[in-house]
Amino acid sequence: MWSVGVIIYAMVCGFLPFEDPKTNKLYSKILNAEFSIPEFVSDSCQDLMRKLLCTNPGDRLTIDKIRAHPWYQQVRVKEYNGIYVGKDPIPVDLQIVK
Repeated sequence: MWSVGVIIYAMVCGFLPFEDPKTNKLYSKILNAEFSIPEFVSDSCQDLMRKLLCTNPGDRLTIDKIRAHPWYQQVRVKEYNGIYVGKDPIPVDLQIVK
């Protein structure tokens, strides 16, 4: 789940949550979960990131809790059964594209 938090952070912010040119300082930041979130990130997304990038694995969100989180719930996933990549056309949800 920690890695999910790092990936979400990188995708939303455009850079990694933990960076430092000195390896020992980088490891210290990771172990202490020292990161900041840019102001442009929504409160809901900030909450999700903080709940994933916490140092105690027992306190991190589970997959079910991530799926129930308000940030994740913003877009409903449509199930498309019977699509074979390379054979069937992939449907495009224009609302998500917008």
